[in-house]
Amino acid sequence: MARRRQSTAEDVVEMVSKLPWWVGVILAVVSYIALHGYAGKEINSSGQDLSQAMTGNMLNVLALFAQYILPAIFGIGAIVSFVNQLKHKKIYGDVATAKTKLDDISWQEFEVLTGEHFRRQGYQVEETGSGADGGVDLVLRKAGEKYLVQCKHWKAYKVGVKPVRELLGVMAGKGASGGIMVTSGDFTGDATKFARENNIQMIDGNLLKKILAPKEVGAAKRSSTVVSKEDDKPGVKANPVCPKCGGPLVKRTAKKGSRAGQDFWGCSAFPKCRFTKPI
Repeated sequence: MARRRQSTAEDVVEMVSKLPWWVGVILAVVSYIALHGYAGKEINSSGQDLSQAMTGNMLNVLALFAQYILPAIFGIGAIVSFVNQLKHKKIYGDVATAKTKLDDISWQEFEVLTGEHFRRQGYQVEETGSGADGGVDLVLRKAGEKYLVQCKHWKAYKVGVKPVRELLGVMAGKGASGGIMVTSGDFTGDATKFARENNIQMIDGNLLKKILAPKEVGAAKRSSTVVSKEDDKPGVKANPVCPKCGGPLVKRTAKKGSRAGQDFWGCSAFPKCRFTKPI
């Protein structure tokens, strides 16, 4: 079914709701001050022709109404943003503490959960709202680099190599530094091998539960690698996971020092987390 066409006001509310709530509050206050000041100005029509006077009066009337309408729209967006923030934290907390099972949440909540995890790792997270299975779900930004995330809330079968290839194509088209595939289930061996060869991080359901676990529990549970059942096959190894923060490690090359030119694993949350390990 086609999506109902939104009004301009609804579009603005949706746009503001994706920003931090305090940004919406600032926009509401600034817009009111600016429009209130203009609406209160007296228009001196002397020396002006009729069209100029009419235009001035019209703008004055528009500002008179807009000084209440526009701040209200920004305020509604700020409220929606704040409510969404509370919902995101609740979903994250419920799954992290095993109050809610990972398989019991919807695909929309799974995307929210994944986005909240990376947000807590210091990434700027953009939710694309692409749909249940349409393209990239999250865009992460940090330190001038962009990463694309695809979420697969699949319970019945494993994620194969085809979606990983599709993600690689989108990465190339959008000039992303890397990609991350997250599933509540498992990956096939072919998918894991292809991802490892193409700078795509893989997080399966088991690893995600360990990453989300509270620190006092997660420290004992986190494994040193991203593991799915298929990864036990010879020659199929996934990228390591940071034992300090649980984020994926990325392959980097030392540019200076005694190890210049040598490859090593570095935490993707750098500079917040500076964990490294040799390859």
